[in-house]
Amino acid sequence: MLTARVARKELWIRRFLAGVAGCSLFILGLILVFLFMEGLPAFLRLSPREFFFNRDWYPTATPPDFGILAFLAGSAAVTVVASALAVPLGVMTAVWLTEIAPSPLRRIVKPLVELLAALPSVVVGFFGMAVVAPLLQGWLDLDTGLNLMNAGMMLAFMSVPTICSVSEDALFAVPRSLREASLALGATRWETTVRVVIPAAFSGICTACMLGISRSIGETMVVLMVAGGAGIFPSSLFDPVRPLPAAIAAEIAEASFGGDQYHALFAMGLLLFVCTLIFTLVARRIAEKNQWMTG
Repeated sequence: MLTARVARKELWIRRFLAGVAGCSLFILGLILVFLFMEGLPAFLRLSPREFFFNRDWYPTATPPDFGILAFLAGSAAVTVVASALAVPLGVMTAVWLTEIAPSPLRRIVKPLVELLAALPSVVVGFFGMAVVAPLLQGWLDLDTGLNLMNAGMMLAFMSVPTICSVSEDALFAVPRSLREASLALGATRWETTVRVVIPAAFSGICTACMLGISRSIGETMVVLMVAGGAGIFPSSLFDPVRPLPAAIAAEIAEASFGGDQYHALFAMGLLLFVCTLIFTLVARRIAEKNQWMTG
């Protein structure tokens, strides 16, 4: 009798959890359908070549121009700069926490690093505007401190906790026997870390980097506040840019409902969704590979 009650209880719990998961997938599907419904009409008027490879974005011109190449270049440049800063810093922090830091210090530093992930993006944006921008402008004698470099630094600041946390989990998952075998064969602690531990956790570290990069691609508030807002093709690290999320956030309130600009902005959102989805699927694939290798 008791076994039957437990079985029924487990069945209802499984159904409840399946329903919650189904609701999440349903909402995600609705968002995707909405993006397609509002974004695809842009290509009834614009050719994909004109939309993706034209640098000019002038919705009020006659006729209007809806080229997003400058926005694409800004997004790509900001993501590359953020990744170049965040990936080494996040991975090295994870290695230090896992292999080098003493346990009492690790218990202090790890929560502080993870706490950075809870910072609102608007706070990071204010920091970039009020502190980093004047420093860059003064030290480097720039016209403005709101530029590509500033945006990349702030996005890296936001991506480091994700990269560090996931990389640390991957490093901890490496069996202790591998470390002990390497040390027993005469390798130093540094050689063990570089030649044994990191290669064994490489797939998990790649997953962490993918997740951090995907966050950089879709971040809106920070790039809106510190990237400079200029829809130009960047030629240096200190040019102001306008990435895709910033362009959508800045212009969606001004676009007339159902107009060409409205549909073009939703097409940009659809492109961002697809890019983020691709990075997420790649990260998932790498994570499954890592699980199979370590299992």
